[in-house]
Amino acid sequence: MMARKTYIIANWKMNFTPGEASLYLHRLADKIPAMRNVQVVLAPSLISLQTLSLQINRRQFKLAAQNFYWRDYGAYTGEVSVSQIRGFVDYAIVGHSERRYVFNESDKDIAQKVAAAIRNGLTPVLCIGETATERRNGETNSAIYSQLLGGLSEVSEEDINKVIIAYEPVWAISSNKNARPANPSDIAEAQRVIRHQIAKLYGEAVALDIPILYGGSVSKDTAAGYLDIAGIDGLLIGGASLIADSFCAIVESAKGKYNER
Repeated sequence: MMARKTYIIANWKMNFTPGEASLYLHRLADKIPAMRNVQVVLAPSLISLQTLSLQINRRQFKLAAQNFYWRDYGAYTGEVSVSQIRGFVDYAIVGHSERRYVFNESDKDIAQKVAAAIRNGLTPVLCIGETATERRNGETNSAIYSQLLGGLSEVSEEDINKVIIAYEPVWAISSNKNARPANPSDIAEAQRVIRHQIAKLYGEAVALDIPILYGGSVSKDTAAGYLDIAGIDGLLIGGASLIADSFCAIVESAKGKYNER
């Protein structure tokens, strides 16, 4: 049986000018080799996508969109559609907690974005995760189920294999001032819940096969431990992805874990 691919996705959020992003990519390219079974994905700001798409070695890296509008074209001032950026990127982050809770995106908005990504040939990375209040109230499982059901509501059985799920508990994301790292047992249980719910929606085979990533205060010191968790197929990284040495160390951890399999 072939080993599963490991995904390391860097979400640069609202950081780096196009020039800074280009220089940073050069630094990463010098340190991170092309790997067959570790897929490194970079998600820069929208303004940097075109520049980096011309610079990037696609054997080393792929690009992801942090955000987009779900319609393919039209009179939507200030928005950018997937159809406009699909030549630059292969992946699209959808449903990140900052989009849900800062910009008030609903499950319907997220479902439409997932569908738009698939329609335009991109792999959506659907982010789900409970808040601190939901966790305290014992609502983690119901929050996961609700966000999965909502985000995948327009995904058919034929297309579900084009989706990646990222579990990002809101209480563990480093941009949250009260963030604390999640215990491996918390993450292991969450991925079991996710696969159980996917099985109910799409069947056991899909549930076993769908990639599940973890994101939330991942650092070079914690990455290897998170990658050791059964059922976790990679990491979605925020702050640590902005520091070359830290990010390269995380990628090296992923490479090392693959070589141990």
